[in-house]
Amino acid sequence: MAFGRLKARFSPAPAPSAETSVAGRSGSPAADQVASGQTAVANAVVSRPAVATPEVSKPAVPPSGSLAPGQIEASGPAELETGGVLTIDLAAIVKNWKAIAKRVVPADCTAVIKADAYGCGIDMVAAALTKAGCTTFFVAHLAEARQVRAVAPDATIYVLSGLPPGTASTFAEINARPVIGSLAEFVEWDAYRTATHWRGGAALHFDTGMNRLGFTIEEAPIFTARVKMPDHGISLIMSHLACADTPSHALNAKQIAAFRDLRFIFRGTPTSLANSSGIFLGPATHCDMVRPGAALFGVNPTPATQNLMEPVVSLKARIVQVRDVPRGETVGYGAIWTAARASRVAVVSVGYGDGYPRAASGTTGGVKRSFKRRTKSSAKSDAVALIANRRCPMAGRISMDLMAFDVTGLPDDLVRRGSHATLIGDGITVDDVARWSGTIGYEVLTGLGRRYRRVWKR
Repeated sequence: MAFGRLKARFSPAPAPSAETSVAGRSGSPAADQVASGQTAVANAVVSRPAVATPEVSKPAVPPSGSLAPGQIEASGPAELETGGVLTIDLAAIVKNWKAIAKRVVPADCTAVIKADAYGCGIDMVAAALTKAGCTTFFVAHLAEARQVRAVAPDATIYVLSGLPPGTASTFAEINARPVIGSLAEFVEWDAYRTATHWRGGAALHFDTGMNRLGFTIEEAPIFTARVKMPDHGISLIMSHLACADTPSHALNAKQIAAFRDLRFIFRGTPTSLANSSGIFLGPATHCDMVRPGAALFGVNPTPATQNLMEPVVSLKARIVQVRDVPRGETVGYGAIWTAARASRVAVVSVGYGDGYPRAASGTTGGVKRSFKRRTKSSAKSDAVALIANRRCPMAGRISMDLMAFDVTGLPDDLVRRGSHATLIGDGITVDDVARWSGTIGYEVLTGLGRRYRRVWKR
């Protein structure tokens, strides 16, 4: 075999003793070292700093240390010590997972929770989905696998970034499975298994048209003899769809056909093709296992049609100041927004430093305008915030810590310092923010910063 010829190039890691080796799909590590390591990770994840509530008279928000009914945990700065509150609805995540699981029966429904579970808190999300019945997770890196293992001791965890050089022993330590996409990775993984008698599994990733990671289709026959051997260790064959969010794209049919051939070659070994959008292409993509990610967190997996997923996150920003802007005056950097009439704007304490995309300003910098042209509002952004139950348009360019919204006409007592503007939630979706910014919901979710007070509810 080709990988047999390459095997000599790699020096297998020293064989662990019986006390430190890990065996099986969900084996229980016996070593105190492993147990203490997992305990340390668990403690690091769940131990969140307590911040004293500032002493203020009649605060505009609840005390930062308190949790409202239905809220189960919070982290980050105290509410009055930061600009906004990001709330994550764990029940909605579970509902989305169950809806997809029902759609793909008899295929297994896993969960992709990389990038801190798309910004929603990997430990909290993994624990909630495990309780709901999810048994398999996909992450990007080993560090994420450690976090999941700390709260899901019996789960199957696949690491999508493959097997970095010299990490086979770490995979064994936390009982994680690499998603292997090259012969060099396979040889190193196989050499470690041979030397240590570890029986951990791995996925083989084949490139069917993405041209990013994975073995070529032509390399598949290399493994046909291997999968007929006892304890071959290949637990999954997978690929990734490139254009699933565009159902009519010709590449979808090409990839589905190529993967059908792979399923025939590796018959008897579980297979997985569909991501969030791929699930909605139909049963031909479901195979044995689907891998929803962004859809679990409320991003629309079918952009051309109604979103069937429950919204998961809401983001509220504190109003710092409400000010009058005379007709003809401008707001913000670059003077790109001009008041067409005597106006009032609410300045809120969230900006691109908090992960709200600057591109949502909807304007380009450096454009000079005559004063005559500035007698009409020059705002081009479609972005809005919900303030006092009204959608208020953005006024001017988003800065690092602040943005402004036109609240002209709203009663003074409803828009005041210390009250809140809803940036996501109550009908404003992550996909709306993405559309205003010329990006995708995935980027908006994963980009939301860590300066917020983060609250989880169920």
